[in-house]
Amino acid sequence: MILPEKYTEEMKSLLKNEYDDYLAAMDQPYVRSIRINTLKISPEEFMKISPFDLTPVPWCREGFYVNEDERPGTHPYYYAGLYYIQEASAMIPAAVLPVREHDAVLDLCAAPGGKSTYFASRLNGTGVLAANDISASRQNATLKNLERFGAGNIYVLSEDPEKLAGVWPEKFDCILLDAPCSGEGMFRKDPSLIKAWEKRGSEEYVPVQKKLAEQAVKMLKPGGYLVYSTCTFSICEDEEIIRFITGTFPEMKLQKIPDRHESFMPGVLPGFEDCIRLYPHKLNGEGHFTALLKKDGISASSEKYRTKIKIPAEAEEFMRLLKYPLPERITVRKDKVLLLPEISLPSDSLRVIRSGLLLGTLKKGRFEPSQALSFALSPETFGNCISLAAGDPRVIRCLRGETLQDDSDTEGNVLVCIDRWPLCFGKKQKNTIKNRIEKGYRML
Repeated sequence: MILPEKYTEEMKSLLKNEYDDYLAAMDQPYVRSIRINTLKISPEEFMKISPFDLTPVPWCREGFYVNEDERPGTHPYYYAGLYYIQEASAMIPAAVLPVREHDAVLDLCAAPGGKSTYFASRLNGTGVLAANDISASRQNATLKNLERFGAGNIYVLSEDPEKLAGVWPEKFDCILLDAPCSGEGMFRKDPSLIKAWEKRGSEEYVPVQKKLAEQAVKMLKPGGYLVYSTCTFSICEDEEIIRFITGTFPEMKLQKIPDRHESFMPGVLPGFEDCIRLYPHKLNGEGHFTALLKKDGISASSEKYRTKIKIPAEAEEFMRLLKYPLPERITVRKDKVLLLPEISLPSDSLRVIRSGLLLGTLKKGRFEPSQALSFALSPETFGNCISLAAGDPRVIRCLRGETLQDDSDTEGNVLVCIDRWPLCFGKKQKNTIKNRIEKGYRML
């Protein structure tokens, strides 16, 4: 790997006698890893059924390394949302943020949604998760990843953070600002970033990072936590941004990150040692920077949704197949039937891609259940299920959108699963299942 001369000089100054170790690590392949979706399965349970050779990621209970020759993105368990493919160091920022059930959480620069899926699993269906990114096209991936995980307590938005801060002042218990950056820590994984670095360098990102940090602090509740993270080594994008936050907002205090792994290095500026730096020659992962901050004060409780609307007649018959009572947070927007999150966030003036769990669509006097709803269910929560074993060739046919054959007695709307994890809805008549898997969720 050929690194820019200016960059190598900066890294020599930063790492000193460890620079040769860093350079040697850059010639090694990056290590693949996945993070288990605890909304569907525990890490212990997944290890029993895993088709991969797994090695635990030491700083993330849900994280595991997989062998270089394995392709977790092609296995049906991936399509069922049992795990997310995520670089091991990238698991740190979301793991550090102390999210609890019933919290209001904001992922300010979310796309493609990997860290948002981690927050969703930790909220466990409670509270609310707002996943925002300025790029509407990239947010399609965020929505897809959250839906595949079975997350319904969500807002997925594509909005300017400055506008968000005006609408949502002091609304969130926890905020992640995984800021756009020069990407130095990802050079090994994605060498194309080197050319972008040569054109832009590090300083170009600093004004954007400071502006985003200002908006994040405004949206954080008193007593709330903010994680600022990047995938770069540049001091001006890392410790200097934390200096800016604590200097501009005296109520923001840098916190010591609990359970710091021995491979995490401290921040390099005096007074900022509680930040952590991750280097590829120190651990099995790429380069990252993470800092945890807390806002002084005591927060007020979040406003809960209080809506009660009669379920449309077209949907009532289908809803009877659910084996649990729906919360009184259902609403109908145009032809969409939605189950809203536990916590209310004003959003009428915002560019919202999805609010809540899409239960289904009303079409000419009938109700069509959504792909998102299928992922949020299980054989324990839906009346008609057809479970296919992992090795059943019908699993692949199902993921490709093909019609399936089944000789069971089940009729009508069915939930098609791999083992006990949903893939999609289908409509069964006699021995044939008409596949309803949406195109964006199919195996190509």
